[in-house]
Amino acid sequence: MSRHTPTVSHHHLFDPAQPGSAIRLDTPAWRAWLEAPTTTRFAYPLFDPVVGYNLGVMTVRKEHRQRGGAYWTVYRRAGRRLRKIYVGPTPAVTQSRLQAIAEALRCGTTAAAEPDQPP
Repeated sequence: MSRHTPTVSHHHLFDPAQPGSAIRLDTPAWRAWLEAPTTTRFAYPLFDPVVGYNLGVMTVRKEHRQRGGAYWTVYRRAGRRLRKIYVGPTPAVTQSRLQAIAEALRCGTTAAAEPDQPP
């Protein structure tokens, strides 16, 4: 992970391009940061509450569809295997969604990583 990669820690995003400021997740500033054309990726920790520390990070990347529009995808390498999990468009990138995906990756399951179904 590059030292220039924005990183989430304690429900805040820390972006090296904006030193001295932190953006709280799930706020209008967070959504504006995600929508910015210069935003392409960030790192999210895989915290294990049993041991009390981070087991690593997952990379969340903005990708563009051929027909327009952007969406977010999580990538995590474990050994030789690369896991890829679809997050969704910017409104779907929430603290709870990222936390569910991180938990699924930490536990090795995919059920919690599936997008929430509409009611």
